[in-house]
Amino acid sequence: MKALVLRKLLLIAVVSLAVSAQAQVAEKPETPQQTALRAARLIDVRTGNTIADAVVLIEGDRIKAVGANLAIPANARTVDLGNATLLPGLIDAHTHLLHQYYREFGDDNANRILEAVQLGPAKRALLGAKLARDTLDAGFTTVRDLGNSGINGDVALRDAVSAGWVVGPRMFASTRALSPVGGQFQSLSPEAQRLIEQEYVPVSGVEDARRAVRQAIYDGADCIKVIVNSGPRMLSLEEMKVIVEEAHRANRRVAAHATDGDAAALIAAEAGVDSIEHAYTVSEKVLDLMAKKKIFLVPTDAPGVERYQARIRRAVKAGVRIAIGSDLYYSNAGRTRGQIAAGMYNTYVASGMSTMEVLRAATINAADLVDSTQSIGAIEAGRMADIIAVEGDLLGDVANLERVKFVMKGGQVIKDDITPGVKPAH
Repeated sequence: MKALVLRKLLLIAVVSLAVSAQAQVAEKPETPQQTALRAARLIDVRTGNTIADAVVLIEGDRIKAVGANLAIPANARTVDLGNATLLPGLIDAHTHLLHQYYREFGDDNANRILEAVQLGPAKRALLGAKLARDTLDAGFTTVRDLGNSGINGDVALRDAVSAGWVVGPRMFASTRALSPVGGQFQSLSPEAQRLIEQEYVPVSGVEDARRAVRQAIYDGADCIKVIVNSGPRMLSLEEMKVIVEEAHRANRRVAAHATDGDAAALIAAEAGVDSIEHAYTVSEKVLDLMAKKKIFLVPTDAPGVERYQARIRRAVKAGVRIAIGSDLYYSNAGRTRGQIAAGMYNTYVASGMSTMEVLRAATINAADLVDSTQSIGAIEAGRMADIIAVEGDLLGDVANLERVKFVMKGGQVIKDDITPGVKPAH
């Protein structure tokens, strides 16, 4: 009996010591790695000022301090980027990272059918992993991915990136887009119409709309994407209001695809969405309503189209905030998805926006749209250490954004083509 009591007392003592040791470890966590980035200049996208002889102190995945000639702690790892310009990681507010078409296969509808029939979820996931890495290497540290990714493929890719299985940008995923009956497919035979639900959640009526939002949130959506119109098919104002109401009740923002005239954009604006995508032919009436309701315009403009450029000028004049999105999904031989996307900024300068306005649309504005935590989009203390660098003076030539030489995401160096001997984290 005494031996049994002694064994129990010994077991209790061992467990107590183990718990005490674990508590001591918990009380004294390891000090996060400190990194100092040094460069000739840094662009403050909020104020528009340029900080010369810039130093950014980073602790773990967050920015600790920013300023000119800051003292660098003795134990910090220093990355000296010389004559480079530092700026926040770029944000693409309209991407499709699990979606790729080929011009040799025909138009959008032909490609849409082939993708749904031939690609399959496994190949689609591998395509997403490739496009995610290409996008991050081009300087896009965050993207909002808006559908066309099969059934929840974007959520799986987002989670894989977060878990470190895949190298890619921080992702805000929408799952399948809500749409009018038929989605964006053109005429399909009854047998083939089952393909539609691989890409879209068709909505027909207010309760359908409510149910679709709830399903998207259950499936892991960070935001809700809605195809307001597809050709002559269009969601009603009542359906859109319910979509916005349900999404906002769950703190999810709504991105509304609206093209072909003014009707779809007007419905989206009246319903109170958070952003209108494309809106190529939007009127002053809708732009004024967007400005009043603080609805972002996410243009996805091709270069050299005068009516698109005129609409950008009208939006800026009306006071509508712009967050730039690429909306790229066609393969381009010899160039990665990220490289093509980085070429879009000249389009907006050609439309009359200043270089600083373009930078804000690609950083702090886009961050305000996609991220309710206010943790990205600027090089400021407390924000995520998502930082890129280009060589030379960016404000003199926005095309330098096509030649990003350094990429840091969450305090980890992903790409460094400037500093000799520094190896990326991945």
